Amino acid sequence: MPGPGAYFFGDEERKEVLDVLESGYLSRYGREDDPRFKQKVVTLEREFARKMGVKHALATNGGTSSLMAALVALGVGRGDEVIVPGYTFVASISAIIAVGGTPVLAEIDESLTIDPADIERRVTRRTKAIVPVHMLGNPSNLDRVMAVARAEKIPVLEDACQSLGASYKGKMTGSFGAINAFSLNINKTITTGDAGMVTTDDDELYERAFGYHDQGHKPLRTGLEIGARSLVGINLRINELTGAVGLAQLRKLDMIVGRLRDQKRKLKEAIAAGGIKNMSWRRINDPGEIATMLTVLFPDEATTRRVAAALGMKTVADSGWHVYNNMEQILSWRDEGGKQPHHAHMLKQTDAILGRALNLSVGVVDPGIGASFGITVRSTDDEIARVAEEFVKKVKPIAG
Repeated sequence: MPGPGAYFFGDEERKEVLDVLESGYLSRYGREDDPRFKQKVVTLEREFARKMGVKHALATNGGTSSLMAALVALGVGRGDEVIVPGYTFVASISAIIAVGGTPVLAEIDESLTIDPADIERRVTRRTKAIVPVHMLGNPSNLDRVMAVARAEKIPVLEDACQSLGASYKGKMTGSFGAINAFSLNINKTITTGDAGMVTTDDDELYERAFGYHDQGHKPLRTGLEIGARSLVGINLRINELTGAVGLAQLRKLDMIVGRLRDQKRKLKEAIAAGGIKNMSWRRINDPGEIATMLTVLFPDEATTRRVAAALGMKTVADSGWHVYNNMEQILSWRDEGGKQPHHAHMLKQTDAILGRALNLSVGVVDPGIGASFGITVRSTDDEIARVAEEFVKKVKPIAG
């Protein structure tokens, strides 16, 4: 099932795409005085930057690409360590490996985001960056994360791939770090099918990220550069068709996030009215979360598994490759010295929390994160009431 953005495709997306198709000009580059060049990608970047409250935004062909470009911009390479939580989409970890770095897995807390206290324990002289992941749309505890980063003089790269539209203390996620990454894939707040964004206020980091995403070229080139390229890069560009869809979707972001928050509030209130005693809610670090998921916690793993079975779903611990224990390619990876730094069940606190957690869908229906039971962003009030009633009816005899 798609994420919330895909539920709102309409005339706006068709209009933007047809504008490009009718022009016959598909490349993201062109001269501003050429009437065929509709400038969808560069317009998306400028509007995205304004929306996030940052100086620069760079469109890429995916969230993984955005992470890689951001890591390269920070200078992450062979021998460098990057701290990242053990509960995240696999790309947060594999991107570090792809650019030559070593991921250092950290614990989460009951917000299901990185535990700031564990970051401090993981810092070494080789630590090059800290990557808090705003998991399931819930902002990390950025006050504490940024405090640790400042004290240790280590840059932060926010993985905001799952939190587009969220805010923390009134400021958008993806605007706190030195450089930050977003995803616009099919499961995200807004979508182009596949794409990503990088954001930063730093001119040099922007130039380096841009160069990595486009064969080393400087930002916003209009032709082939000779002798001016800044670094060795690859091709992570998007074209005007993708930019056109992204532009239409971005202009719907506030509406989509508002609807998500309203849907979650209704579902949570309806379940809470059922009076289930031995159940708690995931800690939300800021009410500015985007509300794609309603996560509940039970006292122990055995109870959680019984509840999951009754609802026809899985615990978060048993769900797909957002859990480090289920990432066989990461667990078997060896660093440049031949060491295997990761192994199953190495993060005891994370394992215990995920074993007691269930994800109920609000805007993202995805068995890969355990969210196969719940509602969608389009569910009616009657549907929300029925889902809450079913949840209480099946869970209360088990959890009390």
